[in-house]
Amino acid sequence: MEILVKVLGPIEVTDAEGRPVPVGSRRRRELLGRLVAAGGRAVPLSVLVDDLWEDPPPAAAGTVRTFVAELRRALEPDRLPRTRSHTIETVGTGYALRLPRADVDAHRFEDTLRAMREGPSGQVACALSEALSWWRGEPYADLGASPWLTAERARLAELHRQAVELRARAVLDLGRGAPLIPELETFTTAHPWREHAWVLLAHALYQAGRQVDALASLRDARARLLDRFGLESADSLDHLERDILRHAPHLMPAPRDEDQLRLLTRTEATGTYTRLRSMSTVARAAAVTGGTNLVLAQEQRAAAAAEAERTEDPGLTARVIAAYDVPTIWTRADDPRRSEALVATTRRTLHRLEPGTPPALRARLLATIGLEHRGTRDRWALEAATEAERLARDLHDPSVLALALNARFVQSFQHPGRTSERDVIAGELIDLSTRHDLPMFEILGHLIKIQACAARGDTETAQHHVVAAERLAAIHETPLVHVLTAAFRTTQLSERSNDPAEVAHAYRTTATDLAGAGMPGVEAGIFPLALLALRMRHQRPAPTDPALDWGPYRPWAQPLLNLADGDPIAAREAAAILPRPPADHLYDSLWAVNAHTAILLQDESLATQAHDALSPLRGEIAGGTTAMISFGPVDDILATLDQYLIRR
Repeated sequence: MEILVKVLGPIEVTDAEGRPVPVGSRRRRELLGRLVAAGGRAVPLSVLVDDLWEDPPPAAAGTVRTFVAELRRALEPDRLPRTRSHTIETVGTGYALRLPRADVDAHRFEDTLRAMREGPSGQVACALSEALSWWRGEPYADLGASPWLTAERARLAELHRQAVELRARAVLDLGRGAPLIPELETFTTAHPWREHAWVLLAHALYQAGRQVDALASLRDARARLLDRFGLESADSLDHLERDILRHAPHLMPAPRDEDQLRLLTRTEATGTYTRLRSMSTVARAAAVTGGTNLVLAQEQRAAAAAEAERTEDPGLTARVIAAYDVPTIWTRADDPRRSEALVATTRRTLHRLEPGTPPALRARLLATIGLEHRGTRDRWALEAATEAERLARDLHDPSVLALALNARFVQSFQHPGRTSERDVIAGELIDLSTRHDLPMFEILGHLIKIQACAARGDTETAQHHVVAAERLAAIHETPLVHVLTAAFRTTQLSERSNDPAEVAHAYRTTATDLAGAGMPGVEAGIFPLALLALRMRHQRPAPTDPALDWGPYRPWAQPLLNLADGDPIAAREAAAILPRPPADHLYDSLWAVNAHTAILLQDESLATQAHDALSPLRGEIAGGTTAMISFGPVDDILATLDQYLIRR
């Protein structure tokens, strides 16, 4: 069960659906809060005792152990007795909270602030606006005033002030400072000695056309600083005053390209429904252009859905979610947490809709669940895609059916060996889209065909669909398509070239293209994995360049990296804890890696598992379904495994 811990306010613990998880008394909550404040580091038992009690009772250590056991039961209700806890881990004589940082609001806030210090203004403004919305009051508000709490609250309060200022600077850089004035007036009143806050307020007043007020604000700040600290001049105040007096152009900036999307979707003149639905609609239009616009579009869509749900109007929320119907070709989400939040919102909205809600709207929401909750083996996501398709066929609505077929495509990866099913889906998408003028889904159909053909080794047919996809992409200005088809051509080069250096260079070019395409779910780790496939086929050790970012695929590469470093013991240890490959585009690729590992380590158990996993894919190319990398024919891998297992 996924657990979310909130400490930016009273301590709250919920599951992924937002249901409260009771964790007990104030003392137990304080123990949980103390582990949160440690940021994943272990806290010795003696420190916990001293932090929880001003005058610890004789049985304090035993009481802490009891509290830990009770918290573990609350946070991991499905954990079997006497099995290891993965949430509160025993480390030496102490304990460490092992929740992902994204699942603790204070950690997520801190990480977001750190990541946004050098980001583009539009991204910074959006990300920090959301992050500041996580604050529900004073951190750990339901706890007392222990020394550790006082220090942690002060630390978080300073981060909050920095986030307010950084977000304000980003908004001002976008030329949208006027709405900030009330917030910054309150902020400068609360923190009158923060020189930068006065600069931000004066700048916002200037952007609102209040030049006299802006100058008066600067004079007020200078008088306060002189009175309190004896500062007769402050460079930042002086520079801004001179810039205001000469109407410096940079004080009223034109919006930059990467911020256009957010400017289009922010309007105070329209009602809530029109504004939020337009946010999704504009995001949909921008997403197909890729790059920064795709990233911004996905953020915009998520923000619109979250804001719509806060209106407590399920009909409005449903239509905002449904307004974004961008095709999905890959089974790993670009931002898994954002996708899961959207899935949770969509599921709640479906439950709250009135019985008379149009079936087409329900179908779009079900398809959204199938699309966003991809790369898993959760049956309910597959059932959502199946129900969306049934509704769409009953309605004879081509646009809804295209979306539902897309959802069925990504959910087909729940089981291996479904290339034929995906081929049929692609054919129907192409036919449906051609007849009803749905060009984005027609392109999707051709891209799925490329993947299906690549999985079967049918290069000639795949090339036909490459040409068709690129022709449509040129007409409808969707540059992402050319990135994907170029990756397919690189894979073809890897299969026919005897020069590993030539292929590695081509893959490096592909990786560069992917890095700017706005698809981190595709890009993360794919380049090292492609190099590994190339080296495996040429009987060379795994690439150990420390600059390579293996992303989500490091666990499967780790045994081979250990072997390449000459450490077979570490390789066996890494192989012993290999996770099950996810149900996505890389399933057969990762099993091909596991098969190679099993042979090198003479690991009969892993070899048997790899054989069983790859058997449904006989006749296909391992990795082919990605249309990006190739580990060679599955039949060859199975034959090698057979030879090894027979010898054993």
